[in-house]
Amino acid sequence: MAYSGVMDDIRLAVELQRPKRLPVFLCSEEFDVRICGSRYDRYNRDAKEMARVQIEAVERFDYDWAWLQVDDCIEFEGLGVEVKGEGDILPATCGYLPATEASLKALREHGYRIENRMGALLDAISAVKTHFGDRVCVTGRTAAPFSSVTLAFGMNETLMLLYENPEFIVEAMKFFEEYQLRFGLDQIKAGADALWFGDCNASGHLISPEMYQQYAMEPARRVAAGYQAAGGIVFYHASEELPSMVDLQAQAGFSILSVGPGINIETAREIVNGRVCLSGNVNPLTVLERGAPELVKAEVDRVVHKVSRCGGHVMNSGEMVPRSTPEENVRLFMESARRAWG
Repeated sequence: MAYSGVMDDIRLAVELQRPKRLPVFLCSEEFDVRICGSRYDRYNRDAKEMARVQIEAVERFDYDWAWLQVDDCIEFEGLGVEVKGEGDILPATCGYLPATEASLKALREHGYRIENRMGALLDAISAVKTHFGDRVCVTGRTAAPFSSVTLAFGMNETLMLLYENPEFIVEAMKFFEEYQLRFGLDQIKAGADALWFGDCNASGHLISPEMYQQYAMEPARRVAAGYQAAGGIVFYHASEELPSMVDLQAQAGFSILSVGPGINIETAREIVNGRVCLSGNVNPLTVLERGAPELVKAEVDRVVHKVSRCGGHVMNSGEMVPRSTPEENVRLFMESARRAWG
C-alpha cells in the first residue's frame, strides 16, 4: 500500500541513485475511471469524483502516485478554444483560435485566472493530498509551451506558422510560459508533489530536432525550472522515441523524462547516460491491454533487472493505459514490479 517513504525514493531516483523501494506508477486514468465505476464526462468535471476515483484506484492497485492528468483541455476552455468529448471519450480541442495578432492581444488581456475545470482540478488535488499526505506522489498536469500553442491555435496552423511566421509562435509561447507556470504553481500550492508536463506535440513525430531545439526546448526548460524552484518534481512527457530527441530532452533539466513505448528503455538509458532519471516505458497496448499475463510479468522483470536496478529509473507505462485493459494485467504489473525489486 501507499507508504511514507515514497517521496524520498522518488527523489533518490531523480538524483540518479537507486531508491530503497522502486516507485511504481501507471498512466492508468482511463482504466481507473472505468474500474472505479465512474464515467469520464463526470470524472473530468467534478472535483469530488476525481478525488474519489484517484483514492480508490490507489488503494485498490497500490499505485505510488495519484495521477490527475485528466485531459489536455482543462486550461484552454476559458481561453475560447472549443472542446468536445462525451461519455467515456476524453475531451479534445477541436475549434481553435485564429492565429492572428488580435487573438494574441485577447489572450494577453484575458491573462491567467482560475476558471471552469481548472478549479475542479485544484480542489481534487487538495482532497487527494489531504487523504494520503506524503504516502503517494500527488501529480497534477500542465502542457508545455509549444504544445500549448498547438492546442490553442491548432496543430496544422502551428506547423505552417513555423515556416511562414515563426515570430507569432515565439510570442504565443511567451504567453503560455507565464500561463502554464502559474497554473502549475497553483497546483503545487494545492498539494501537488509533481506535475506531468505534457509536450507530445513537440515530439519527433511532428517536428525535427532542430525545430525542437530552436522553439520548444528552452521555454519548456524555463517553466520546468519554475516548478522545481517551488519544490515540484517535473515528469516531462513527449512520448518520445527518436534517439536524437531523447538526447535533447535529457539536456533540458527536467526531473524525470518519460519516454514513449516506441523506444527500447535500455536504449533510452544509454542515450541519457546518467543525465536524467527515466520513467517508463512498458507498452500499454501490446503488453498491458492485449498481452498474456506471462508477457506482462516478463516485460516488467526485464525493465526492473536491466534498468531500474541501475538507479535513476521509476517504473511506469509509456503511455495511457486503455480503459479496456484487463484488471488482472494491471494487478500483475504492480505485483511483478514489487517482486522483481525484492
